[in-house]
Amino acid sequence: MSTQTSNFKRFVEVGRVVLLNEGAFSGKIAVITEIIDQNRVIIDGPTTDVPRQPFPLKHVVLTSLQLTGLPRGAGTGVVRKLVEKEAIVDKWNKSAWAQKREAIAKRKSLNDFDRFKILIAKKQRRDLVRKALKASA
Repeated sequence: MSTQTSNFKRFVEVGRVVLLNEGAFSGKIAVITEIIDQNRVIIDGPTTDVPRQPFPLKHVVLTSLQLTGLPRGAGTGVVRKLVEKEAIVDKWNKSAWAQKREAIAKRKSLNDFDRFKILIAKKQRRDLVRKALKASA
């Protein structure tokens, strides 16, 4: 008998940390506390100011982070304690995904002069690299 492993690593399950991508809480993370049906879940984000509410699955993205030992239908207090104990928000902020989202948001907020300063800095860096490569060759 052979055992097959699934290619999928992120499942809709109680304790899964999700990124909300629609609505008033877009860009924040929350935890799935209960599964209503195949289209909706109850999410709770006590440390990220996301109130406990039903949320459609098509408006969330599953992350690789997960709370271990979260019982089904856990209250906000239990979720808060586990999130703080496992430092989920810190893990999310250190992830490449969150850092990339932050960099994109920062880039979008730049004005013309800031973009010009970046252009000049890139030119200077490119010139230094070119000179260093020429000297080492």
